[in-house]
Amino acid sequence: MSKVTSALKAARETKALIIEENASEKAHELFKSQFPNKAAIIIADATTFHLLGKSISKQFESNGVEQFTPYIFQDPEIYAEYKYVQELVDVLKQHDAIPIAVGSGTINDLTKLAAHLTNRPYICIATAASMDGYTAFGASITANGAKQTFNCPAPQACIADINILSHAPSEMTAAGYADLFAKITAGADWILANALGVEPIDTTAWSIVQDGLREALSNPDGTKNGEAQAINQLTEGLMLGGFAMQWSKSSRPASGAEHQFSHLWNMEHHLNNGRHISHGFQVSIGTLAITALYDLVINTDFSELDIDATLKQWPNLEQLQKEALTIFKDTDFPEIGLQETTAKYSNHQELALQLQKLKDNWPQIRQQLTKQIVPYTEAKKKLAAVGAPTEPEQIGISRQKLKDTFVRAQYIRRRFTVLDLAVRTGYLKQWLDQLFGKGGIWEI
Repeated sequence: MSKVTSALKAARETKALIIEENASEKAHELFKSQFPNKAAIIIADATTFHLLGKSISKQFESNGVEQFTPYIFQDPEIYAEYKYVQELVDVLKQHDAIPIAVGSGTINDLTKLAAHLTNRPYICIATAASMDGYTAFGASITANGAKQTFNCPAPQACIADINILSHAPSEMTAAGYADLFAKITAGADWILANALGVEPIDTTAWSIVQDGLREALSNPDGTKNGEAQAINQLTEGLMLGGFAMQWSKSSRPASGAEHQFSHLWNMEHHLNNGRHISHGFQVSIGTLAITALYDLVINTDFSELDIDATLKQWPNLEQLQKEALTIFKDTDFPEIGLQETTAKYSNHQELALQLQKLKDNWPQIRQQLTKQIVPYTEAKKKLAAVGAPTEPEQIGISRQKLKDTFVRAQYIRRRFTVLDLAVRTGYLKQWLDQLFGKGGIWEI
């Protein structure tokens, strides 16, 4: 049984997935089998409708699938923002047709949430192997100035045509590769959370994501060149990440501190020369930043940790809440730090237990992290080979902003990551001095 077939059995919402060459030619068959006697409506933007949506519409017409006029977003700067969800909801309320999302991350997330809000399932047809959200539970949408994950079901069925994906713009494929590579550091974060008794590893979700991960990342050159086998492996890896999120009803299996970097930059409305940066390209820099941090973590001997001294530097909840309000006081999301740090706060007694587990079990934890993490130099080489950014300046992030992100990102999510380890052990400043000080990777 293939990894995808096995994972599909664990998926809670997705019932069918086709990953193969010319898969889009089976769209009408898939629709009829999943939604007999139902009408369809294709959702796309101008680019994806020209690329694939138009031919799918003609295919449906030729094979007797009733359909409403395709809805094509006209804004050339469309992104995953709630106003576009509402725009699509208004369209879908006019009928009960099944939406067919033809596109990549933005189109899929907008359709996913709009379908949920109008009480219907949907199908997605991928146009690029650019992210893991196709089969994921939840949609990542910016609302009220903050990037949020809205709970909503994954597609009932999904098609990934390797011919189409192999000819997608190389930067979109590189973004998908970077999003998949992020599962390395996300897994390390889960190892830490499990070891310190914060959040146990779900072995089913872990297996779905991690078992074939190295294989899927093994050919960055072939991936960049659009080689069918490499694109197939990448696509499978991304879809598996989505299935794991379906299974666990959480993004934990596929998202850690590296994604917090991306989320924060989105919330800060960061642009590069006036343009939005793809999720995958942001995550590429976030992954390298967290990988570099893990290299320092692994080389720290926590079996010698002075727990009493560490506890003395740990603020009480009121102090931490004040810090959280101060750090985001000039943003349009002033209370998110308060909400998230309050939710994950550990009092001194709880922290003492966590630190004791870290100290007592450090040799085993270190061994697990060493096995999980791809060292910084190797990670950078692979991401560069596929065409993903490897320096913060490539996405308009200064070294000072990157350094600040290590501090600020820890406040915006309640999920326990290596950033929380750095803060709770009191090592964050020392590690940042090593990364950004004289002779460091990002010397300022």
